[in-house]
Amino acid sequence: MQGQSQQQAYDRGITIFSPDGRLYQVEYAREAVKRGTASVGIRTADGVVLAADTRVRSPLLERDSVEKLHKIDDHIGIASAGHVADARQLIDFARRDAQVNQLRFEEPIGVESLTKDITDQIQQYTQTGGARPFGVALIVGGIQNGEPRLFETDPSGTPYEWKALAVGGGREDLIDFFEAEYEEDLDLDAGIDLALRGIAEINDGDLDAEGVTLGTVDVETEQFRRHDDDEIETYLSEIDLGGDDE
Repeated sequence: MQGQSQQQAYDRGITIFSPDGRLYQVEYAREAVKRGTASVGIRTADGVVLAADTRVRSPLLERDSVEKLHKIDDHIGIASAGHVADARQLIDFARRDAQVNQLRFEEPIGVESLTKDITDQIQQYTQTGGARPFGVALIVGGIQNGEPRLFETDPSGTPYEWKALAVGGGREDLIDFFEAEYEEDLDLDAGIDLALRGIAEINDGDLDAEGVTLGTVDVETEQFRRHDDDEIETYLSEIDLGGDDE
């Protein structure tokens, strides 16, 4: 009974390490991320691509209410996977952080700096009693000093930089797909194709414009742009994943 009681203490206490050095609540937060639909990010020579699986589970649900892709500043976008409410809190934090940086230093915030500020905020919730970790992972993509940058935030508060990545359900399969298909010299259109093919890969090759959200930040304009359904339909048609083909 005593051993069982100790196990429950490690399980419930966010500030208590288990004997093998684990924080169970952080691991549970990672599992919450896996229960969300996938989001992906691709870094190309011409910019970054963010895409999210936004299929709705009921015809009664308004598709626009499924929020997984967000503009943070003119040059930065974020895609999320996991608890939507947790994501919104971090998105609000990121937007405030970007605006404070602009007002204080009169320059846009760097993608890496923003990511580390977000992960500092996340990390505080892994060591505070009476709180829980954020059950969400973010993909932060944008342009910094003329260079595309792509980062991931983890529920532990650790930032990682990637060339191509996925968070949420099907992450392992998507990472394997990107490792096989990704090339350093991809242009932006090829990056979009790769992102869409990746999401289709974990959906048995079935993907339509209403089931995915797409955004890009290109090096030339350094502007985040969200693509509409017609544009997505065109991309899907070009790679034989949808469109009007009979």
